[in-house]
Amino acid sequence: MTVFFCGVLTHAPLRDVVLGQAVAVWPGSAEGVREGWAEGAFQVSLVPADPDARVAGLCAVDLSPEPAARLQFYAEATGLVSQTVEVTDGAELVPVQCLAAPVSEACPPWDAAAWLGRDAALAVATAAEIMATCRTLPAGQVRARLGALQVRASSRLRAMAGAGSDSPDCPAARVQVSALRHPYANFFAVEEYDLQFQRFDGQLSDTITRAAFVSGDAVTVLPYDPVRDRVLLVEQFRMGPYARGDTSPWQLEAIAGRIDPGESPEDCARREAMEEAGLTLATLHPVASYYPSPGAKTEYLYSFVASADLPDGVAGVFGVADESEDIRGHLVAFSTLIEMVASGAVSNAPLILTALWLQREKGRFSL
Repeated sequence: MTVFFCGVLTHAPLRDVVLGQAVAVWPGSAEGVREGWAEGAFQVSLVPADPDARVAGLCAVDLSPEPAARLQFYAEATGLVSQTVEVTDGAELVPVQCLAAPVSEACPPWDAAAWLGRDAALAVATAAEIMATCRTLPAGQVRARLGALQVRASSRLRAMAGAGSDSPDCPAARVQVSALRHPYANFFAVEEYDLQFQRFDGQLSDTITRAAFVSGDAVTVLPYDPVRDRVLLVEQFRMGPYARGDTSPWQLEAIAGRIDPGESPEDCARREAMEEAGLTLATLHPVASYYPSPGAKTEYLYSFVASADLPDGVAGVFGVADESEDIRGHLVAFSTLIEMVASGAVSNAPLILTALWLQREKGRFSL
């Protein structure tokens, strides 16, 4: 298989993750096309252009079966399609197969330098998530989860940058994985590992099997009005309490939501406040960043308290219709919130933690 790499696949770290190895490439250019950015697919299209237009890329000749199969899986998982382009190495034109996003009407020029500075790390991390499934899931199922995989990749990047880490050691040097399975993969996923970890005596443990429920990083934010000394809570149906058998699966919580790819925790908190409560937040005060259940879940939370104006009548019913959200707001005196925490009427960890933090730190909020 001979292929012409263009756009994001000219980035060696991304290409190596997709192919599973470094392969020999030589420079070439596709004639009569330009690179367009298919933003929804996070990929590059080859858009027909005038005969003098050309796209610089890389050619790989006679890919062996394994990298060729991996490339095809990546293409199917990300929606790339095969097309024939005329490629020159400076001497003659040769028809070569290229994998690129389908051409759409809205396909602005791709800015390679901007992509490299802003999106390349996320693209590589997402490719690693995709390719980790290439032996266990159909490409179509992976494609349906592409948004979730990008969220997962963003979470991994934050983790690698030091979020939640209290050890300078590289995990790869202390944990050896012999098998990875995906027994369930939808919006969320379950990953099952056969692994050994380094014990405190320095020896490797026996091989053990452990599973993790995989979800992305998220935020919680509690709006607090220091003038009226009250907070806004949200109430919604929650699957976890329902599946446990709780007779009250409608939970009183802080505003919460997952962090989208390329979004900061602070930006996410402000977006979720608007979506779930129609609120524009003032100053955000970090409460804590933490794993709520590290024994089995990958989720990592960033909790905030935000200054907000909470007059009578501000609480309503909100939510994103496309996500089937039905979220009702409640204005609650801060003293009442503390009583609810003490009585057990509030039963989710982020709100309990945040309420106790605010009880201690109320003095920093100006009237």
